[in-house]
Amino acid sequence: MKYILVTGGVISGIGKGIIASSIGTILKSCGLRVTAIKIDPYINIDAGTFSPYEHGEVFVLNDGGEVDLDLGNYERFLDINLYKDNNITTGKIYQHVINKERHGDYLGKTVQVVPHITDAVQEWVMNQAKVPVDDDRREPQICVIELGGTIGDIEGMPFVEAFRQFQFKAKRENFCNIHVSLVPQPNATGEQKTKPTQNSVRALRGLGLSPDLIVCRSAKPIEMAVKEKISMFCHVEPEQVIFIHDVSSTYRVPILLEEQGILKYFKQRLNLPIDDQPSDLLMKWKKMACRYERLLKVCSIALVGKYTKLSDCYASVFKALEHSALAINYKLDLMYIDSTELERSTEAENSVKYHQAWHKLCKADGILVPGGFGIRGTEGKLQAISWARKKKKPFLGVCLGMQLAVVEFARNCLNWEGELKLQLLLLSMFQVNPELTHCFEEKGLKFVGHDTEGNRMEIIELENHPYFVGVQFHPEFSSRPMKPSPPYLGLLLAATGTLNAYLQRGCKLSPR
Repeated sequence: MKYILVTGGVISGIGKGIIASSIGTILKSCGLRVTAIKIDPYINIDAGTFSPYEHGEVFVLNDGGEVDLDLGNYERFLDINLYKDNNITTGKIYQHVINKERHGDYLGKTVQVVPHITDAVQEWVMNQAKVPVDDDRREPQICVIELGGTIGDIEGMPFVEAFRQFQFKAKRENFCNIHVSLVPQPNATGEQKTKPTQNSVRALRGLGLSPDLIVCRSAKPIEMAVKEKISMFCHVEPEQVIFIHDVSSTYRVPILLEEQGILKYFKQRLNLPIDDQPSDLLMKWKKMACRYERLLKVCSIALVGKYTKLSDCYASVFKALEHSALAINYKLDLMYIDSTELERSTEAENSVKYHQAWHKLCKADGILVPGGFGIRGTEGKLQAISWARKKKKPFLGVCLGMQLAVVEFARNCLNWEGELKLQLLLLSMFQVNPELTHCFEEKGLKFVGHDTEGNRMEIIELENHPYFVGVQFHPEFSSRPMKPSPPYLGLLLAATGTLNAYLQRGCKLSPR
């Protein structure tokens, strides 16, 4: 097993997740089996209880694990299916160690951060790295590990110490550290500054880890003189300094890494049985990145939700829409609309916001209402759904979006105004009451998908409408760059007026 540890310096949110995913993509393109682990130093057991404004969306895995959104990046880039134990948190590690202590596994010894916590981290990584994540169920050969946070953070220290020890346990030929840092360019001088990277690498070395590669993030391409300076003061060869500047799409990142010789470096450093040349898979990524950058036709989708101040709150939804748009050669224009701004109460309080929100909604080619929790903003979502139904705008409702589509139909087409009737409609866990579905189907709202027992309604579709679909599940979590999710693809096809032509060619849209 080969281990690649990705650490970060200077600031958080620097792009370690995309770098880790891209490295995995390059190695997988060479025929290697790759898995990934994300370490989050927070004390929470998992991400399930977070507000989306804390760390972005909560990504849900096939085994029900609620994890950091970076695992979504790993799954999309590598086309694998991870498990909840691929997301390690401080809370999970401490819970594991304390449970062992209560069970008497430590035989009365004093339980300490070193060695017990650090040993637990190493054991967890080694065990989880062996778990198959591909369809062929074969054991991975490479494990890419992303350590969240920034080097120097107090909460991350036990993990850094664990990997300081682990590099000797795994042996040099099986362990590699990639450090992602920032090269800022202040507007006042326009000069790219290397000092933050120098300090970050110095801090990492002081903790016992020496970077094999330094990946420098910047707004603009970095000059060769800056590369040579970082090489000199960080004690690495120039070819060990990699630059990743801001690009138009994340699809370009694996290409930039490969062009700077990272594949050749890994082959030598980790003694990998691979060719120096990129494979067909990486060539497909190149074509996809080039095609994305040449797109001219635009499709606008209005996302009506309640967490619209941070785009990461709907990261998987955005990616699923982007995958679908790219598949039909359209550029996505995603317009975020705060659902509360569509409500009458906003018109009274701030008429400008109200009319701006409605202007966005009206000019969109399609409307999407994603999942969510709580009562706030639901009336605005209902207004958007009603508009889509009446004006025959392509619409997709996901989870709560589907449930509200049923409620809107009950209110406005079945004239169910009473609260009791609507409560009977949605049973516990907001599932549609199967005893009432016939009322809807008689009026044209069909429940076209359900569980094997026929008790849980999973998919709805409205008759005599270009595209009015709701799904109880979350198809965005299974969308891939080269395999878009069918419900999202259907929305984009309808929004661009190409759905009928697509179906006439014999293509099909399966539920998932």
